[in-house]
Amino acid sequence: MNNAVSLEKQTTRKVTRRLVPFLIILYIVAFLDRANLGYAALEMNEALGLTSQMFGIASGIFFISYFLCEVPSNIMLEKFGAKKWIARILITWGIVVVLTGFVQNATHLYILRFVLGALEAGFFPGVILYLTYWFRAKERAKTIAMFMTAIAISYIIGAPLSTWIMDNIQWMGLDGWRWMFVLEGVPAVILGIVTLFYLTNRPDQAKWLSSEEKQWLISELEKERVEKAKVDADKKLVGHKQTLTNPRVWYLAIIYFMFNIGIYGVGFWLPQIIKSLSEVLTNVQIGLLTMIPYIAGAIVMNIWSRRSDRSGERRIHAAIPLIVGSLGLFASGMTSNPFLSIAFMVIAVSGMYSFYGPFWSLATQFLSTSAAAVGIAVINSIGNLSGFVGPYGIGMIQDATGNVSVALFFLSGSMLVASALLFAMRKSQLKVSQDNSHISTNQ
Repeated sequence: MNNAVSLEKQTTRKVTRRLVPFLIILYIVAFLDRANLGYAALEMNEALGLTSQMFGIASGIFFISYFLCEVPSNIMLEKFGAKKWIARILITWGIVVVLTGFVQNATHLYILRFVLGALEAGFFPGVILYLTYWFRAKERAKTIAMFMTAIAISYIIGAPLSTWIMDNIQWMGLDGWRWMFVLEGVPAVILGIVTLFYLTNRPDQAKWLSSEEKQWLISELEKERVEKAKVDADKKLVGHKQTLTNPRVWYLAIIYFMFNIGIYGVGFWLPQIIKSLSEVLTNVQIGLLTMIPYIAGAIVMNIWSRRSDRSGERRIHAAIPLIVGSLGLFASGMTSNPFLSIAFMVIAVSGMYSFYGPFWSLATQFLSTSAAAVGIAVINSIGNLSGFVGPYGIGMIQDATGNVSVALFFLSGSMLVASALLFAMRKSQLKVSQDNSHISTNQ
């Protein structure tokens, strides 16, 4: 028994150390290249003559093409293998980010952001799918939370880095915000090439595992696969078509949509929200203040996800952080004190980030291997459409009212709706089970 436990810990630890840090690095670059538009806006909007609403369109149009291409991209990942497909995604999006540094008007920016969304589509759901090839269900919330820490780290690194580049690099007569895109796009291309040599598609191909470790991992994952296949056969959730029409997949997608309105609204607009709190802050100071909520979020999300793994509970662990996030956003909008506003934003971001691990564990636990590629992509692609709604909605509200607080109330409301849907989830599953009485209504 002790030998079995030792082998389990040893193998899980080795897989985690081999894959998760590298995937975190990839997602840091991915999110930095997606979200650095928010820092560029501090100078780019004036240079290109963008209104708040036009910036909202530029921020959000990325997610239209992302939505259209995400399911096909995940199917391609399953067909060609994670290593090749993730490498392709990295290299092509890196090139487009570099080109964004040379846009001359709003139209150029819209086009490149649309292309960027199409090329990056599939990266996040592809990695979530990839993690199911290597980790059992009981380890996923913790593992996903570690991976999702990359979002917080990208803001922690990206905020001071992006604003420092903008303030200090104007080589060859190009503005700092242009160099920010160029210098932050190149690492994606380099890492794409590294991915081809570093990642391993499946456990049976892992030369870095011993024969005993490999056999144990394959056996454990196969047990889960067989058990899920039996359940999914009963639920008629075994193929792409069945997954696309499954009510619970769409229910989770709606929850993720409402959540992402808040998370992307904060992500793209936080630098400008902080700037609006004081007229004397430099770009670098804004960047440093932007780091604070994300440092807290990175810490809290990992603690909360480990708690979810220990208890095995997912739904409530996903719902409670959304209430915390909503209250933090509402309180931040209610105060005009810059320090209090940032303190409440710390609470908001900590809550929002703590949602990720339990939610994606919940989403993957009822999807079979064959259904996972499409199911994860559907949830993420529908959810990410809110990446257009959130930034565009804030821009429209701010143009109409001249008040960022009203926009924060809008984001707060979206979080509350997502939380309510999670709390009501048992009712929704009961409705599904009326059509298929053998479907379990647990979590």
